[in-house]
Amino acid sequence: MGRVIEVPLNTAIADLDEALRTLLKRELNHHGFEGVEIVFDAPSKEWSGKLTGPTVDLFLYDLREALDRATATPSERRGGNGTAVVMDPPLHLELTYAVTAWTKAVEDEHRLLSQVLAVLFSYSEIPAEVISQNATTTLGKAETSVGRPREEKADFWTSVGGQYKASIDYVVQIVVESGATFVRGPEVRTTTVRTLLSDAPRPTMQELHRFGGTVSDGDGEPLSGVWIAMPEAGRWAVSDGDGHFHFARLPAGSHRVMARTVDGREAEATVSVPGGKCDLTIGSAQRRPARR
Repeated sequence: MGRVIEVPLNTAIADLDEALRTLLKRELNHHGFEGVEIVFDAPSKEWSGKLTGPTVDLFLYDLREALDRATATPSERRGGNGTAVVMDPPLHLELTYAVTAWTKAVEDEHRLLSQVLAVLFSYSEIPAEVISQNATTTLGKAETSVGRPREEKADFWTSVGGQYKASIDYVVQIVVESGATFVRGPEVRTTTVRTLLSDAPRPTMQELHRFGGTVSDGDGEPLSGVWIAMPEAGRWAVSDGDGHFHFARLPAGSHRVMARTVDGREAEATVSVPGGKCDLTIGSAQRRPARR
């Protein structure tokens, strides 16, 4: 078991472009702006000179990690055989578009840009219904905002080879999952310690075992703070945040394990030590009749 890298197919940026095109076309048509083209080209002089109709251009000019959302905590998924797949934290990505409107008359251009601004400002995240069913990646909760530019706009227009023009900076935040995982082996549930009783008439060997298990609800979610007891052995424990519990120095044999939550729900099982495992499931709380 070790580190495995399987690079996933990722078209998140292209899927996002298509979702924005669908959203803007739908909303602009609804308000009478039919026939407007939605493109993602660099707004250079050569490009703008070839336009023949009203156009909205969303040029992606900045792409960087959203450090305020970054996390160092990996996620974990458990398999049915006790193995655990640990995945590297996802990359929170921030994409910034320069949004411009292009028409022959300045008045029409300002009307179009105003309507585009209203659309982008109204949606705090990309609606699920405009994301293509053929998207190869899940954009998830793609949050959006109309934000400040990443740099001085005069420098921006110089770098793309265009003439200064009013534009909207539109920011979208998406999540990119890592293809790197680490596979851990099954959890160790039982260990054995053999001791010799030195003061016995003859050397006597005694085996003591470490035993553990889990406790969860009917939906498979781990339960913490559950009281676990082995009455005949005189042992008790409390489940941790992941629903795990352990007992140390148990004699071999058949043992009864009981679990009880703070609200009175219970579960019970009989296990063999060593070699057995104990995964207790506690159902939902039963409503008790009101006392008079």
